[in-house]
Amino acid sequence: MPDLVFVTGASRGLGLAIAQTVPFPARVIDISRSGPPAGSGIEHLRADLTEPRSWRDIGRLIKEITEETDPQRLVLVHAAGTLSPIGFAGEVDFDTYANNVLLNSAAGQVLGQAFLAAAGPRAGERILVMITSGAASSIYPGWTAYGAGKAALDQWVRTAGEEQRRRGAVVVAAIAPGVIDTSMQEEIRSTPIEDFPDVNRFRRLHEEGDLVPPEEAARRFWDAVERGLTPGSVIDLRKR
Repeated sequence: MPDLVFVTGASRGLGLAIAQTVPFPARVIDISRSGPPAGSGIEHLRADLTEPRSWRDIGRLIKEITEETDPQRLVLVHAAGTLSPIGFAGEVDFDTYANNVLLNSAAGQVLGQAFLAAAGPRAGERILVMITSGAASSIYPGWTAYGAGKAALDQWVRTAGEEQRRRGAVVVAAIAPGVIDTSMQEEIRSTPIEDFPDVNRFRRLHEEGDLVPPEEAARRFWDAVERGLTPGSVIDLRKR
C-alpha cells in the first residue's frame, strides 16, 4: 500500500517544492492548470481551481484514486493561491478579484470537504494541511481578498479539526511557511506603492536576502508534518 500525497498548485513555487520533497515513498499527484515540470515524477490532475465546476470532478477523482491506491498514509496539501489583483477593494478588476476569492477561500474549503469524505474511516494516517499566511491575521492594504481568504481557511481548519476530533481521524491543520522567494514575491515588488503601501518592506526583504528558498520552506513544512500536527492548529513556521 503506497502512501498517497495530493498537492494543489504543485506546478511551481512552494507547491512544487512541497511535492518534490515528500520525505517518504509516495505516489505524488499535483492538482493545477499547467502541471509540474516534465520528468519530475509527479502525476498531474488538470484543474482550474478558480472554476467551481471543476471542484466536483476533482473531489470525485480524489475519492477514486484514494480507493484505488488504498494508502497507509494519505495527505492533501492545499498550496494553490494567488495575490492578484493587488490593490484596494473597489479599485481592481472584478473578475480577477472574484477568482482570488474563489481560489484562496472557497476552493480550499470545498476540496477539504471532499478530502475528508474520501478519507472516511479507512485505516492509516490521514492528514490535511492548508497553506496559510500571516496575512490572515495582519492588515495589509492592497491584499483585501488574499488576507480574507487565508483567514477563512484558518477558521475552517480550526472548526474541521474540532469536528474530526469528535468524529473522525483526519488531522486537519494550517501552516504558514513565511516569506518565500517565489514569483509571487516578484509580483509584490513590482506593485506601485499606491496599490500596496507596504511594498518597500518586501523590497527590503529581497535586497537583504531574507526570503526563504522554496526548497528550504518545503523541508521545514515536512519537518512540522513529520513531528506531528495538533488537530485544528494554525502554525507559523517563523515562530518554531
